[in-house]
Amino acid sequence: MKVSAVKPVRPASRVPAKAGPPIQSRGKPRGEIRIIGGQYKRTKLPVPDKPGLRPTPDRVRETLFNWLGQDLTGWRCVDAFAGTGALGFEAASRGAAEVLLCEQDAGLVVQLKSLQTKLQAGMVKVERGDGVAALRRLAPGSMQLVLLDPPFESALFEPALKAASQAVADQGFVYLEAPQAWSPEALAACGLQLVRSGKAGMVHFHLLGKAGSLPG
Repeated sequence: MKVSAVKPVRPASRVPAKAGPPIQSRGKPRGEIRIIGGQYKRTKLPVPDKPGLRPTPDRVRETLFNWLGQDLTGWRCVDAFAGTGALGFEAASRGAAEVLLCEQDAGLVVQLKSLQTKLQAGMVKVERGDGVAALRRLAPGSMQLVLLDPPFESALFEPALKAASQAVADQGFVYLEAPQAWSPEALAACGLQLVRSGKAGMVHFHLLGKAGSLPG
């Protein structure tokens, strides 16, 4: 598996999270997003109005898959906090062999299964459950890509990162979205190292590797 040359990343400082706009209601449609690349390009994903649901913006998804090289043929992936499924279906669209979508919200699970059926995406498995628990039960080093986008107000970031560092292969990657930038020191405590990072609005996004396994 190859990834394009990585530019050095300046150590990131932790900054306080800022509150997003108020949620008006539960469960009502508030829009849609589209898969932006691969065989399912332009497929619509509905975005219901649910507290904490925050689909990864198009520009951020485009940046992530540019970093990864676009072709994920044969990769095993897990989207531990799937939400609308935007990240996981983008991976499937680009050739991933297996994509596990884990989501706790029952309504979103129904939506994910409906989309999986519509696309006849046999490589995608949808399950309802705890994302951290799902990561912990995976065989060590079995994933080429772990996608982490926990609810920003939750305390799931550190346990999810530690579980991801066990699940990801030595030359694999962990993607993280968070309300603040994670420093190299904080990531190292979770067994990971910073490869690339960026910011879009109030979202900080990070591409990570297992500590000591990737060139600096």
